[in-house]
Amino acid sequence: MSLIALGLGGSLLVESAALLLRWAPEGWVRSALGANDHPRIYLIARAVAITSIVADLVGAAAGRGTVFTQLSGAMPESPLANATSLVSGWSELAVALLIASYLGNKASRRRIFVWLLALIVTQVVLVGITAISSPLFGFVTLVAALGAISGVIRARYVAVTAIVLVLAWPSLFQIRNEVRQNGGFTVSQEITAEDRLRFDLQMSAAAHHDVPAEVRQPSPLDYIRYGLVPRVLDPERPVLSTGREINQYLGGVATSAYSFMTLGNVYFLDGRRAVVIYYALWSAVVMMLLRLGGGPGPVRLALLCFVLSGPLLWSSAYPDSTIALMQHTVAALPIFVLLWLTRRRATVCVSRGGRPHRHVARHRNDAFVPSPGLPRRDRAWRQHP
Repeated sequence: MSLIALGLGGSLLVESAALLLRWAPEGWVRSALGANDHPRIYLIARAVAITSIVADLVGAAAGRGTVFTQLSGAMPESPLANATSLVSGWSELAVALLIASYLGNKASRRRIFVWLLALIVTQVVLVGITAISSPLFGFVTLVAALGAISGVIRARYVAVTAIVLVLAWPSLFQIRNEVRQNGGFTVSQEITAEDRLRFDLQMSAAAHHDVPAEVRQPSPLDYIRYGLVPRVLDPERPVLSTGREINQYLGGVATSAYSFMTLGNVYFLDGRRAVVIYYALWSAVVMMLLRLGGGPGPVRLALLCFVLSGPLLWSSAYPDSTIALMQHTVAALPIFVLLWLTRRRATVCVSRGGRPHRHVARHRNDAFVPSPGLPRRDRAWRQHP
């Protein structure tokens, strides 16, 4: 509980500072709707979602991101594995763009739900291929968090999804273990599906060790090499896994990995003060992405997704999650450029009195309708294609 209190303390410091600075602009919904009023946002979101689904399935079948790759330290020989890594993080990017489509009044809540469900089902299928279940829980957490923040997903839907996952977990746990055993790995029979849900025990185990522990962490050069250079350009680099380093420090073997999850890893590797600094820093990043300059557009929503699914995800492995954030941002750059190229272009017009004013070019058949799903006080008139 003391570790959780430290993490909350860092976050509350930033929240309190934001309140003192009045860093919560009024009309957030209106400004977010305007920021996401992009003429092609829903088309791009669907294209990214389809690409991510295909790439995740093909990449997993080729051996990318599987438990066997992580533990053996050897990269898969198939060139498809490196090729699909070029779109790493696009499932999270798709979530951001789908929610941006809803906020920009380009798609209904029902259509967004269908695409989000397709992305979640893909993650369920990947559990049976990769024999790793944590990405599924992390992805569902991301969808629930960003959906609740944006108002796309109601609280009761989040509760129902959580119940379904808990009920389905024993079956997923059994499938995961069978895949690992078929791959030649030994699976402990003493750990049950219920034990794996006791994340509090896994996190609190870090408190029984002297900190900071002398475990090898990624160097600044590693951050650049792994975070900014796509693997297709550096295929010979070894797999980066702080979890294996932690497991060896604890007396385990190099073919296995262990993590205390985000909060526990920060404490174990960098000490008590680092917990406060870590969560204060990333909370400040979230505040800026959400509130600075009004409501976030699609690019800021995408970056927010990468932060929530990486450094701030409760089940991620620090510091590898920070490198993953950099990887996903680099992979998303082509989409960011595409969004910029297809944005609405503002022109400067001169009125009869000689005063210039900005005018956003719109299609001649555009109609204006109220944004669906928003409270009446927050309804704004926006373009609907």
